[in-house]
Amino acid sequence: MTAETLGQETVQSFEADVARLLHLMVHSVYSDKDVFLRELVSNAADACEKLRFEAIRAPDLLGTGGEPLITLTIDEAARTLAVEDNGIGMSETEMVEALGTIARSGTRAFMERMGEEAKGGESRLIGQFGVGFYSAFMVADRVDVVSRRAGGEAAARWSSDGLGTYTVGAADPAEAPARGTRVTLHLKEEAGAYLDPNTLERTVRAQSGHVPVPIALKTAPDAEPERITDGAALWTKPKSEVSEADYADAYRTLAGQFDDPALTLHYRAEGLHEYTVLAFVPGSKPFDLFDPDRAGRMKLYVRRVFITDETEIAPRWLRFVRGLVDSADLPLNVSREMIQESRVLAAIRKGVTSRILSELGKLAESEPAKYAEVWENFGAVLKEGLYEDADRRASLLGLARFHTTTGGTDLRSLKDYVADMKEAQAAIYYAVGADAERLRASPQLEGFAARGLEVLLLTDQVDGFWTSMVSEFEGKPLRSVTQGLADLGAVPLKDGTDEPAAETAPEVETFIAYLKETLGADVSDVRASERLTDSAVCLVASDRGMDRQLERLLASAGRLGGAASKPILEVNPRHDLVARLARLDAGEASLREDAARLLLDEARVADGEAPADPRAFAGRLGRVLARALG
Repeated sequence: MTAETLGQETVQSFEADVARLLHLMVHSVYSDKDVFLRELVSNAADACEKLRFEAIRAPDLLGTGGEPLITLTIDEAARTLAVEDNGIGMSETEMVEALGTIARSGTRAFMERMGEEAKGGESRLIGQFGVGFYSAFMVADRVDVVSRRAGGEAAARWSSDGLGTYTVGAADPAEAPARGTRVTLHLKEEAGAYLDPNTLERTVRAQSGHVPVPIALKTAPDAEPERITDGAALWTKPKSEVSEADYADAYRTLAGQFDDPALTLHYRAEGLHEYTVLAFVPGSKPFDLFDPDRAGRMKLYVRRVFITDETEIAPRWLRFVRGLVDSADLPLNVSREMIQESRVLAAIRKGVTSRILSELGKLAESEPAKYAEVWENFGAVLKEGLYEDADRRASLLGLARFHTTTGGTDLRSLKDYVADMKEAQAAIYYAVGADAERLRASPQLEGFAARGLEVLLLTDQVDGFWTSMVSEFEGKPLRSVTQGLADLGAVPLKDGTDEPAAETAPEVETFIAYLKETLGADVSDVRASERLTDSAVCLVASDRGMDRQLERLLASAGRLGGAASKPILEVNPRHDLVARLARLDAGEASLREDAARLLLDEARVADGEAPADPRAFAGRLGRVLARALG
């Protein structure tokens, strides 16, 4: 360190490469310049907490400085923003120690000095003075610090432009707080927004609204201070002291929503790791629910200091949950932007995820109608977890609710489905498509309806994906109605419905063979169908083939990785049209071929596709109509 005396002040060089550190902080460590305010308020609150601790043994330190308070003062004419506290303050020596050495933490030194006695207050020491302080230079050309140590008379002044040197020396006691520290930022031209009271108040509420010291705002040096936070974090209060209205206000602030929460979680986890959770399931879909980045919106606090809202506290398939986690175990240091790599945070993630799923399960049991609304809003997101999170799959399957062919407008659980399965039913059946009503009318479901078999109607895009990963529930396999043989023969038809003949007429068998020969380039097989009762034909996938809806979805996104598989054309051997076509004589070869290809196009249209060749389809249809009318 070098020093040059200038009057009562000395010019000194920093003990670290400040310019390089500032470059790192601006371009690497901090992505949001608002964090400077968080750091300064954090340090101010830390100073107040230190005073509270030391005053236990030396009450005289409190003097006449009043209750702990952080005051922000705007001076628009001078383009300055001051952050002042009435905490422990600093002497000139402590100022050099704390502000002249980047690598040393005032908080760490304080806690080492207090030793074991400080452990009781450890969770409330929230600053890392000496590192975060320098984030002020992201918005300021110069920073002035004036401080008076609690219990002392002398005041000290520190000033720097952050480019490699600082000045330090005695200050006029009349300029200093009665006790504590005032940090004055001479704002850069582009940082003028921090002179706007509304912007400043909004930033404070978002970044530091819940530090354990009240914060006041003065809109001008001679203005009266106005409290903008009360220093009491809602989540630190017992649940018995928090009203539903308080929770609703906190939800609207945290979530940016204007409705009421459907579910509120407020609890403190204790054990290996201690943390507090305040989380909400919204009452309606947030506008950003399906943003491509699928980012979560839970905030991370450490000892009531806001750290980030970009850490995945809950998995992406719980991104609709809004709220915060406040940890006492995570560190506050220069690496806080990389805190998501922490093992502590990994444990918190696991605990928070389990608790959210548990509370959703309780809501489903106690208030099924309310839970049904939650599922309608967020079921598509929760089902992403069925695809992505094998460890949580069983829990998520228990939470899942579905529209079905027999459930009317009510949502049904898989547990309900299994309880109502037919005696000879071997699987849980589902159909994937874009619209529930269209699925109900699908020809593939006719045989299931004729036997009273319930079919899950899956209409979310994610359904095609998770069903490819989930093979069973409670020992019952999941099967798509568009895959493989229906195997419905073991389940009798509903009362009053005649059992169709088991044998296929010889001429129909011959016609099916003709269809297979004629359509061989477009289908993988043609066979008699057990699933059709009213329609003549339908398309299905092979036993090991991909669900047809998933295949179409992947093809539309260019993710199929090759040509689409050929479907199987199933023919209803009992249908009158099929029987009449089968009886056409050899002299009707052209009509027979047109009919064969029209049957395939009919199946495509019923499956939600267009004819493969619209022009050829129109020509065949015209020829068949002309013959019928002639």
